[in-house]
Amino acid sequence: MVVGYPSQATAGGVPNCDNRSIGTDLSGWSAFQAALQSGVTGGTLFGNNSTNGIVSTFSLIITSGGAYWGGVLAPNGDIHFVPAGTVEGQKISAAGVVSTYSLVYTGGGYRGGILASNGDIHFVPTSAPRGQKINSSGVVSTYSLIYTDSNVYVGGVLAPNGDIYFIPMGAEVGQKVSKAGIVSTFTLVYTVGNAYQGGVLAPNGDIHFVPRSANRGQKISAAGVVSTYSLVYTAGNAYFGGVLASNGDIHFIPYSGAVGQKVSSSGVVSTYSLVYTTSDGAYNGGVLAPNGDIHFVPNYAIRGQKVSSTGVVSTYSLIYTTTLAYAGGVLSPNGDIYFIPAGANRGQKISTNPGQPLGLGVCLSSFLNKF
Repeated sequence: MVVGYPSQATAGGVPNCDNRSIGTDLSGWSAFQAALQSGVTGGTLFGNNSTNGIVSTFSLIITSGGAYWGGVLAPNGDIHFVPAGTVEGQKISAAGVVSTYSLVYTGGGYRGGILASNGDIHFVPTSAPRGQKINSSGVVSTYSLIYTDSNVYVGGVLAPNGDIYFIPMGAEVGQKVSKAGIVSTFTLVYTVGNAYQGGVLAPNGDIHFVPRSANRGQKISAAGVVSTYSLVYTAGNAYFGGVLASNGDIHFIPYSGAVGQKVSSSGVVSTYSLVYTTSDGAYNGGVLAPNGDIHFVPNYAIRGQKVSSTGVVSTYSLIYTTTLAYAGGVLSPNGDIYFIPAGANRGQKISTNPGQPLGLGVCLSSFLNKF
């Protein structure tokens, strides 16, 4: 048990750091937020380094252009890379050991993944004709989908009721997998090519789609109602992925967007200035650090960039940069942030050195563990 963090029994279903439980009960948001805020205030529970963290690289077994896209933290502490264009799975253990494993379907075509309430990791089908998942014992299997096409979904989110929602990029309908494994579709309000990429679970249970090239926001309520809302800034390939901040704001991660954009817990949309921007696709996905910083994952960017818990934007040096370097990232329970290799020939991580780690149970929460 992590000191200062409520148990599952007293936190309304928030995971209790026992390496097994996965919380989706929204009544636990206040306790979950309290754990994050402890890091923000830099108290005895979480150290707050005066530096940006220690950036380092590590060797990979499989590297190729567009190999993986997004990652998911498993209940045993392994981080699985989601196969986008490779024939093998790849993961890194809690001890830092990189290994590969066989897939059932090897045609690639997945972008992003979701941890289900039973511990299965589902790969999100972008162009794959089959769903694919890995259970908590490491067994890989496939399942039938209702709707398949090219560039249909990117990223997914676990809803409070246990449903897994795939986020529509070019899909004409929504698609989800129930807690019991039943695949179904649902109607969307707004559809267009390259509409959304990635999603975020808000404290009130809404799932927000991150606008890639869409000219409006779209979300699904905890009751399953789909609706749209106005954005302040829209552009082609503006944002890839999003992160829930410790104060409940949802930040969209700038890919080619010229400004940052966020949605507050009360639904107010606003923008803010960035230090580093590029039209080539700067960042792809982001990760919330234990001290409340949101780190953008470098795709084409030659600098790291982050937003602090007080809204201060800053940049920092990376060790390795290349085009299409990383896509998505994962927070490890020990406080390390792993960038997921897309075209990079080595892994890269940031060690945040928290005074005491968040713990596996917190990191497994659907508020954090998704792309």
